[in-house]
Amino acid sequence: MIRSEKGFIRTKEAGTDELRLIFDTIPDQFDKYRPRYSEELFAFLNSKAEIGKSKRVLELGPGTGQATEPVLRTGCEYHAIELGEHLYRKMKEKYDKFPNFNIVNDDFITHDFRDLRFDMIYSAATIQWIPEEIAFNKTFELLKPGGTLAMMLTQSEYRSNDELLYDKIQALYDKYYKPAIPYRQGGFRYTAASEYGYSDVERYEFKGRREFSADEYVAFSGTHCDHIVIPEDIRKVFFEGLRNAVLDAGNKIVFNDTYVLYLTKKPQAK
Repeated sequence: MIRSEKGFIRTKEAGTDELRLIFDTIPDQFDKYRPRYSEELFAFLNSKAEIGKSKRVLELGPGTGQATEPVLRTGCEYHAIELGEHLYRKMKEKYDKFPNFNIVNDDFITHDFRDLRFDMIYSAATIQWIPEEIAFNKTFELLKPGGTLAMMLTQSEYRSNDELLYDKIQALYDKYYKPAIPYRQGGFRYTAASEYGYSDVERYEFKGRREFSADEYVAFSGTHCDHIVIPEDIRKVFFEGLRNAVLDAGNKIVFNDTYVLYLTKKPQAK
């Protein structure tokens, strides 16, 4: 059993294909510890895609809004679709005060958007949960001609800041990282959009930095879907080991983040 903030969810109910639902068990922890993206990235994206009051935007799987507010505050007609019921409620709690905010609690794969079409569709570490063919074909259909598809993710490393701490943490992973449901979402081909009618994909990088105490690092680690499904007895020992490793390193672990942004467009109608 996995304890959530609202009750319990059995791992066998989630299943391998439904690992994405696990985030919905920890809305408050997810909101506090998941990484945000740089202001520089959003300034670039909003300018490049010309997002403002006259534009309609769709965010795929916003979670609790790690990538929402910089777009929402442009005054665009913002829409989001969020699979998790508790994440959806958290989004409503945070952003319902904005008159341009719209969200539905549903699965992008099956949702009927009717006649809604968008100037930009964007994803922050979400689109990889959707089968590639559906992800690119459906976003292509939902975009207006000339519309932008933006896909972003965070790549992090801490080894260069503390080699000894890195080695200690890797030893703990070797011993205790035993998720009950395997994570297989790392193979999404972001650059394959052109195979589905999009223009060539452009890649941009922006830099960031995060610093955690031992307790904060353990809490952050507990927001990874594949860590949540490690059996509870193993997870307890694993996380205590992570905590002690960071405490021994001066109660600090520093991540160097690279925010990767992939941009492509639906061609203008001929």
